[in-house]
Amino acid sequence: MKVSLFITCLVDQLWPEIGVSTVEVLRRAGCEVVFDERQTCCGQPAFNTGYRTDARKLARRFIEIFEGAGGEAVVSPSGSCTAMVHHFHELFPDDDGWRKRAETLAEKTYEFGSFLVNVLSVEDVGASFRGRVTWHDACHGLRDLNIYSEPRHLIRNVRGAEFVELPNADTCCGFGGTFSVKYPEISVAILDNKIDAIEKADVRAVVSADASCLMQIGGRLTRKNSKVRAMHLAELLASQES
Repeated sequence: MKVSLFITCLVDQLWPEIGVSTVEVLRRAGCEVVFDERQTCCGQPAFNTGYRTDARKLARRFIEIFEGAGGEAVVSPSGSCTAMVHHFHELFPDDDGWRKRAETLAEKTYEFGSFLVNVLSVEDVGASFRGRVTWHDACHGLRDLNIYSEPRHLIRNVRGAEFVELPNADTCCGFGGTFSVKYPEISVAILDNKIDAIEKADVRAVVSADASCLMQIGGRLTRKNSKVRAMHLAELLASQES
C-alpha cells in the first residue's frame, strides 16, 4: 500500500527520530512511503484556542496538499494531529464543498498504530526490546479515535519486552497543549500522579503515541533523574535489540 506520511510539527522540529522510526516500520510492513515536503501545521493549536479562521486556512492548505500527495492512506505518528484531521469538517459548516473534501480526507487518515493493526492487519513487525515497558493512553487517541487495544497488541508482540499495564494509563498526563502553559501548577500536579505510577511499575520505558505527551512525561522523568525512558510506539517497533 502507498502511504502518505503526515509527520506533524513536534516530530519534524523536536523529535525527528519518531519520523525515521515510523517510516522504517511502515516499510517493514510492506508499505511504500511518500512524503510531501509542503506540509505544514494541521491547525490544531489555533482550533483548540478558538482561532477558527486561522485554523480554517491551515485546514484548507492541508487538505489541498494531501489530496494530491498520492497515497492510498495518510498515516501520522500522532493521535492528536490525526484527530484534528477528523475534526476538519467542523470548520466548514456552511461550505458543502470543503466539508465534503475534509470528510473524504479524514476517512483515509490514520494514527500509526491503528493503521498497522486495523488496516494492514499487522501486529508483529519483527521488533525486539529488552525489558519491562508500560503504555500511556494519550487523550486524543483514546477518546477521539477510540484507540485502546491496538498499541497493546503491538507491544505484546515485541520480542523480549514484558508489557506492564499502568494503573492510570488512561488518565491525562497534564499537557493539554496550551493548558500546560496557562495552568502550569495544575499541569504538573496531574503529571506527578502519572509519574508516580510509572516509577512504581519498575519499567525501562513508558511508551505512547504522541510526542507532546512523551515530552511532558519525559521532561519530568529527566528532572527527577529517573532511568525510565519516554519512548514513542514507532521507536519501540523499530527497535532491534538482540
